[in-house]
Amino acid sequence: MPIRQEPSSRAARILVVDDDRRSASATAQWLCSTGWHALAAGSVAEAVRIAARGGLGACLIDAGLPDGGAAVIAAAARAASPSVGLVAVMPADAQGMPEAAWADASVAMPASDGALLAAIEAAATASSRRTADVESAVLGGHPTMARILDIVDRIAATPATVLITGESGTGKSLLAREIHRRSGRQGRFVEVACGSLSESLLESELFGHVAGSFTGAAGDRDGKFLLADGGTIFLDEIATASPAMQVKLLRVLQDMQFEPVGGSQTHSVDARVILATNESLETLVAAGRFRADLFWRINVVAVEMPPLRDRKTDIPVLAAHFLRTTATRAGRAVEGFTPAAVDALAAHVWPGNVRELQHAIERGIFLGRGACVELGDLPAAVLGGGGLAACPGPETTPLKQALATPERQLIVAALEQAGWRRDVAARTLGINRTTLYKKLKRLGMDLATLEPAR
Repeated sequence: MPIRQEPSSRAARILVVDDDRRSASATAQWLCSTGWHALAAGSVAEAVRIAARGGLGACLIDAGLPDGGAAVIAAAARAASPSVGLVAVMPADAQGMPEAAWADASVAMPASDGALLAAIEAAATASSRRTADVESAVLGGHPTMARILDIVDRIAATPATVLITGESGTGKSLLAREIHRRSGRQGRFVEVACGSLSESLLESELFGHVAGSFTGAAGDRDGKFLLADGGTIFLDEIATASPAMQVKLLRVLQDMQFEPVGGSQTHSVDARVILATNESLETLVAAGRFRADLFWRINVVAVEMPPLRDRKTDIPVLAAHFLRTTATRAGRAVEGFTPAAVDALAAHVWPGNVRELQHAIERGIFLGRGACVELGDLPAAVLGGGGLAACPGPETTPLKQALATPERQLIVAALEQAGWRRDVAARTLGINRTTLYKKLKRLGMDLATLEPAR
């Protein structure tokens, strides 16, 4: 008989990854029967697509995936869901197999129901400790951020509703977690990405449902508001809520009471509410797309996260942090950045903000082969000059090396655009396949390490 976890220990969505798709689906279905919201993926590419949507609370990854696929999935999951708990699913014949450096916990298969759930809980606990330690550092130390954190200190212990605004990728979720961490609340931090769910799914996600309330509702399921009782609930992308959902949210925010979908029992909770948006709610109110009464209800304490281009002094701290954490996950010893890479990071305008910087550093670690991240390891969009502390290097770059860097970039970009098909990439570059292979050899580019696992 399946073991059903208590609501207090249940995380957000779970992604189950196994190259045996039927096995992944079976595990996901069993987790769903115990009250979780589980998804299955049968390939690295599919898993990365799902992970990139965010909102994951845990991820069960087959540690035996070939070509480092498990580490790629783990990196994608953690980039989109920083607090995700990562469980390495070890094969039965795992004796002598190295431990997964990216994992928060591991479980050997086949495993009992209790052992599998215990591994998920252990990963969630380890992830909470890890994120509490690193998130303050990721927020940065610019004077603007210092002023924001001063506001956080003043309101953290109060029940005040907080609205966080700012461009996508500025760290709104991280700030919400910092508010929760400083609040002293003993309950959990529960995050909901409102924009990734339809109206009907969002209602069930927030308020839960009872068995039989809609097709597929095989059992009762607690919503995120109930899971956040005694803690904090973070509603991201709140501007995407439909008019009907805005009415429901207004009622919940006013009296902290709600009924699950299809149910009549009223639940009362004590949850701190933090909301975030990258859109102007005032503009949406004026256009009639967002309720004015809801806006005034959530606009109690408003905090605007600045874009990275307005706090460039934080780039060295953030870059060093992402390099250190990513290199650890990748199991590589990376000392820093070459002068050319340093200049590019400092000069780029970062339209994707901190998230873009994080992904750029991760790409540099995963594609790079040397002791330092090179310019050719970074995304093509990251260009320019500036000043960060760099790896020791010569003041001048030999012409051959200077010419090789953009050539390497062009080849990687062509391969990515062609889905790593060598023949298509060669045509894009205006050369034949043999010439492409010769260039790869001359530039020391090993496709086995460059190409993402699939």
